[in-house]
Amino acid sequence: MEDLVRKEIVSYVAGNPGNRLPDSDSPYLDDALIGFSSASDSIFADYKQIIGPFHLLPCELLPEAATVVSWVLPISLAVRESNRQQKKWPSREWSLTRTHGEAVNAGLRRHLVVWLEGMGHKAVAPQYSPLWQEFGDTPVGIASSWSERHAAYAAGLGTFSLSDGFITERGIAHRCGSVITTLRLIPTVRTATDHRHNCLYHRNGSCGACIGRCPVGALSKKGHDKYRCREYVYQTIIQKLSDEYGVPQLGCGLCQTRVPCEAMIPAG
Repeated sequence: MEDLVRKEIVSYVAGNPGNRLPDSDSPYLDDALIGFSSASDSIFADYKQIIGPFHLLPCELLPEAATVVSWVLPISLAVRESNRQQKKWPSREWSLTRTHGEAVNAGLRRHLVVWLEGMGHKAVAPQYSPLWQEFGDTPVGIASSWSERHAAYAAGLGTFSLSDGFITERGIAHRCGSVITTLRLIPTVRTATDHRHNCLYHRNGSCGACIGRCPVGALSKKGHDKYRCREYVYQTIIQKLSDEYGVPQLGCGLCQTRVPCEAMIPAG
């Protein structure tokens, strides 16, 4: 069943007609990295301490939950190359990916729920649950009741970065998602030695390239200023470029491109 679920996810992304840059054969998003975690894994209870008591357990979102299916959709080379050249604003290709690539990701969440239900299993996409909430002021800053990145960590797909991003074997430039289901699947083994191992700065102090990539100084050796970042991404950039690029959400992604972890786990 694990291979069948993987095949369904990869097939959906590859065959989605919306997963194409305008007038190009290049996709927004490449083939998915896919992992599974047990809904009863104690790490989800740990998240109530690490993130906050508002972070939901899988069983709070879906009674009888057995598995959390997580995926990472790497952003394509063409999109990443366009954003590498930028110093202040995201490239048009990156912004199109933020809107249209995330629409593919959203469709995948919904598709997988329907597909699992069609096989007789219950399923829910936490992002679209009525229980999903965002909180603007918590001990960890802006947070939500379900973190896609933390679900991906539980499924062994990567570790966290200085910029609060998530570094996988295909790098930090990606979209990610998850679905909780009553279908019992074999959990993916977490192999990282700690939750920040893939980040060179946290591993040995030898990097920090993302700091210089941030145009508003939201990154430092102390970490990520979520409020300054959010203001830039969801206000300044939108006001500046939304009409020109023709999309409502533009992203930024400068700290995810032209850095050693853009498309891989850096060796150091």
